[in-house]
Amino acid sequence: ALIGRAMGKLQSKVSFRTSKYRADDSVEETGPVRAVQQHGPVHTDGVTSVAALKPHLCVSGGRDKSVAVCSWRSGAALRRFIGHEREVTKVTSALDSDRVFSASRDKTVMMWELHGTSGPRQRFPGHSLVVTGLAVSPDASWLCTGSRDNTVCKWDVETGECLGRAAISRNLVTHLCWVPGEPYVIQTSEDKTVRVWDSRELQVAHAFPAKRHIQTCCDVSPDGRYCLSSSSGSAGEGGEATLWDLRQTRNRVREYRGHFQTTTSCVFLSRGPALAPSIATSSYDSTVKVWDRDTGGRG
Repeated sequence: ALIGRAMGKLQSKVSFRTSKYRADDSVEETGPVRAVQQHGPVHTDGVTSVAALKPHLCVSGGRDKSVAVCSWRSGAALRRFIGHEREVTKVTSALDSDRVFSASRDKTVMMWELHGTSGPRQRFPGHSLVVTGLAVSPDASWLCTGSRDNTVCKWDVETGECLGRAAISRNLVTHLCWVPGEPYVIQTSEDKTVRVWDSRELQVAHAFPAKRHIQTCCDVSPDGRYCLSSSSGSAGEGGEATLWDLRQTRNRVREYRGHFQTTTSCVFLSRGPALAPSIATSSYDSTVKVWDRDTGGRG
């Protein structure tokens, strides 16, 4: 059902000055900017995950056990899905699809349909611990999940059948993402390793050299050439993001250092025709940093 009123009152803040932060930490004032819109909360507890659904829609999961679909243009919450017994840990979808997937501490994954009923369209039980990784194939026919139970599973989206299960000792999965146009899935782990899985046989096709710290998150560039991973850290030790080559050398390309605590998320940013390729990272040090992908400089 529609729950637009749950968004609360729309608030607007106007800033008359904007600052551009340079790599040398100097600040350049660039003049007035347009109003920044803020919307009331969709969830009743902390938001744990967010993902793009369509160009104007996003999906989020929270500690309140719910999944919500919102319009970022209007701020309206269009759908709210209830079914998990514990907090939602990850959400994802195949871009421009009407299907939403959520993972939870209740050890299950559920599939929801944007224009379907309020209940789950499909359930994927089978992990013995919290599900911490979730990736759907670009055509939305296959699903890969990962858990702290050291396993990665492949599922048929339509039937809910588990098509394969692979276990690796101490492979506590932290994140999964699918390589566009390829049968490969990238996985990060608490064992400090970034793995490339071939989803066809659910086997490890490549493992990058282990890092010094837990790998918390990963992302793949839209052209499938690179993957990005982020590291745990504290007191200025660790916390870097790492760029990896997926197609040629399959080696480490570059590191991005500047966070003082765990880097919790990393993402490739969309680019305009005149803009350099960029990435963004977020951290427990309360900062979000934007980096030039090819030089490592901060924008």
